[in-house]
Amino acid sequence: MTADTADTGANRQVRLARRPVGEVRAEDWTHTGEPVGVPGDGEFLGRTRYVSLDPAMRGWLDDRPSYLPPVGLGEVMRAGSVVEVIASNHPKFRVGDHVVGAFGVQEYAVSDGKGALVVDPALAPLSTYLGALGMPGMTAYFGLLDVGALKEGETVVVSGAAGAVGSIVGQIAKVKGCRVVGIAGGPEKCALLTEDLGFDAAIDYRAEDVRKALRTHAPDGIDVYFDNVGGPILDAALTRLAMHARVVICGAISQYNNESAVQGPSNYLSLLVRRARMEGFVVFDYARRYAEAAAEIAGWIGDGRIKVKEQVVEGTVDDFPETLQMLFRGENTGKLVLRLG
Repeated sequence: MTADTADTGANRQVRLARRPVGEVRAEDWTHTGEPVGVPGDGEFLGRTRYVSLDPAMRGWLDDRPSYLPPVGLGEVMRAGSVVEVIASNHPKFRVGDHVVGAFGVQEYAVSDGKGALVVDPALAPLSTYLGALGMPGMTAYFGLLDVGALKEGETVVVSGAAGAVGSIVGQIAKVKGCRVVGIAGGPEKCALLTEDLGFDAAIDYRAEDVRKALRTHAPDGIDVYFDNVGGPILDAALTRLAMHARVVICGAISQYNNESAVQGPSNYLSLLVRRARMEGFVVFDYARRYAEAAAEIAGWIGDGRIKVKEQVVEGTVDDFPETLQMLFRGENTGKLVLRLG
């Protein structure tokens, strides 16, 4: 084993102290310092460089059935991250390698390598492996192309369009020859969509009547609606569906803090009238095809057809709780990542 641990000190970690009620608060977390782990046979020790912030994290904190078990009280918060290997007894992971995986919100992690992947910082910035080439990119790719069954020439509307997933969804749809309308909050985000990312139109849900704006920008109806927010915006989109439309349910960030009063759609009968389909999905179901999606997205990034938008916050693991709140306040543009100094 080769190690570079002389200056590691304590391993700072963020653990779940209590189940949040509504918004996640500082009191829901505890910050601890534990001894840095020592890798055993078939394990490696990584120093965390980047931590991913994702809307799905809010759902992981609730003690209720979901696609993943909830984070346990007292456990290190679950998170995707990029680590640098600093000690290794694993034949596939060498000191100096950069590895992406579910290592949690902590400065150091010992891993057996299951579900972990060595990535190359020479091919893309390390943070990109948590965004366009990570779970958000995979989510956009399979949600739009497989679940949404996208066809050339169709009209695509995506909510949360300036976020990590939505910004990639819209750009993939443009690559595939579709008309794309993005829904986002604020003039700056809407300008980003149309002026930088190539969307055909953008709707500012904070300043516009979404239903009326959809009539203007999707006059022939919506063929694929990719939903990241739920609530009233989903309900508005349901009124503008084209015949045989597909509604892709990816997330509902507007409702994650409303555990006791989630606002469901009232216009669901549009699915009947328009012979449409509404389907949810979980990206982990496509794990065997990640390499396929990553290769195609990397090609589109390389030839300039997809632009990567990231917001990297410099800080420490102790800044995780406040950084996470940026997602639910709508303060991020593109993929939100915490870079550990």
